[in-house]
Amino acid sequence: MLSRQKKPDLMKIMVVSFLKYRGMALFPLILVKTEKDRKDEYLINHEKIHLRQQLELLILPFYLFYLLNYLYNLITSFDHEKAYRNIIFEQEAYDHETELNYLQNRRIFNFLGYL
Repeated sequence: MLSRQKKPDLMKIMVVSFLKYRGMALFPLILVKTEKDRKDEYLINHEKIHLRQQLELLILPFYLFYLLNYLYNLITSFDHEKAYRNIIFEQEAYDHETELNYLQNRRIFNFLGYL
């Protein structure tokens, strides 16, 4: 029987103290504000979900769709926090950030279910 080898992890986590938010995914990096955030499994999982979304959309289109979705939400709600939380990519990441095995079973383009 063949043994399954773990795929190499291409992402790198970097602490960036001047970051405005606790975490941010900029393929292939995950940027976090503090060393404590680097160890937060749920935060890192949330950002890993974004890395997968970025790969599925070939990276640059992800950022375009993310921004357009945010602007649409902002225009319709006039509320930054609500606009951010209703971005389809954020909805998927927040819904599954506590499921540490989520990416192993996630369907491709799963974020489309949040449209």
